[in-house]
Amino acid sequence: MNKQCLRLWPSVLRIRDCKPFLPSTTTLSQWQRPVSNVPARTYSTNMKVRSYLQYVKRKIKSAPTPPYSHVCQVGDPVLRSQAAVVEPETIQGPEVQKVIKTLVAVMRKLECVGLSAPQIGVPLRILALEYPKKMLEESSPASTEARGIVTVPLRIFVNPQLRILDSRTVTFQEACESISGYSASVPRYVSVEVTGLNEKGESVSWQVSGWPARILQHEMDHLNGVLYIDRMDSKTFINVNWEEYNE
Repeated sequence: MNKQCLRLWPSVLRIRDCKPFLPSTTTLSQWQRPVSNVPARTYSTNMKVRSYLQYVKRKIKSAPTPPYSHVCQVGDPVLRSQAAVVEPETIQGPEVQKVIKTLVAVMRKLECVGLSAPQIGVPLRILALEYPKKMLEESSPASTEARGIVTVPLRIFVNPQLRILDSRTVTFQEACESISGYSASVPRYVSVEVTGLNEKGESVSWQVSGWPARILQHEMDHLNGVLYIDRMDSKTFINVNWEEYNE
C-alpha cells in the first residue's frame, strides 16, 4: 500500500493510502473521471449523440464542474468511490462551505429528504438531511404512522460515523435521486446514532429511529460508494412511472 497522500482539492481533500498513487497535480475532475478501458465508440442503437446545439454550447461555455447544481446518476464513478475525510480545520473554509451550501440548495430544489456530497460530484464525507413540515403534511396518516415519519430540521454532518442502536430491521420502499425514476424495498436498522461535526466544525451526535434513521443510513451508504440497489429486494425494483406506459 502506497503511504503517500493524494491531495485533490487544496487544503481540503486528502485520500490516504491510495493505490496506485497519482501525482499531486491531479485535479478533482481528473480523479472522478478516470480513464476507462471501454472503447470510446459504441455501436448501441440507442446511443445518445450530442446535438449540434450542445456542441456549440460547449464551445462557448465549458462543462460544469463540482459541486454540481444537479445530482449525479448511477454509472458516474464518483457514486462508487469511498468518500474522503474532511480535514476539520477546513470545514469553515470557502471550499467546504460551498459544497455544503450547494448540497442544501440542490436537496431543497429537488424536494428530497437527504443528499450526500458524492451525489453532487464531490467525494467528501458530508451529508445533509431535512424533512420539513410541508412534506409531513403531504404524507397520509397511515404512512406516517407505519414508517415513523417525523419532521427533521436541517442537519449537516461532516465525517459522520454510524452506530447501530437497534439491530432489528424494517423494510420499506426507497428511492434515490441518483437512480432517478426507480424504487425498491430496502431493509434498514430500526434505530441508529450518528456522531460527527456540523457545518461549523462543532461536535454533534444524534440518536434517531424510524424514517429519519432510514434516511440517515441511506446517505451514509453514499459516502461508502454503496447504493440502495446493493441492499434491495430485487423483485421489488420498479419504475415508479410504470403505470403510465400502459395508458
